[in-house]
Amino acid sequence: MAAVTALRYRCAACGNLTRFDVITTTTLKAFHHYSVGGDLDVQDAEVLSESVDSVSCRWCGHGRNVEVVDGSSEELDDTPPGERVG
Repeated sequence: MAAVTALRYRCAACGNLTRFDVITTTTLKAFHHYSVGGDLDVQDAEVLSESVDSVSCRWCGHGRNVEVVDGSSEELDDTPPGERVG
């Protein structure tokens, strides 16, 4: 099956970087191959479109303060700026 787009999130309210509930809508084109016994084998799956409908923080329970981050090491560093080494 197709993978969900890999975006990184951060909750500005609580600092969470790792636990989010993400609801997406995906349009998928796939070849469905049924065996003689009726078992389904999905092949050649291709994502035609995908959109993120909502993101909520697992720690605080809402999505009002969830932001998309670029994934750079500085942006994902939980260390306060005055305490960073380098």
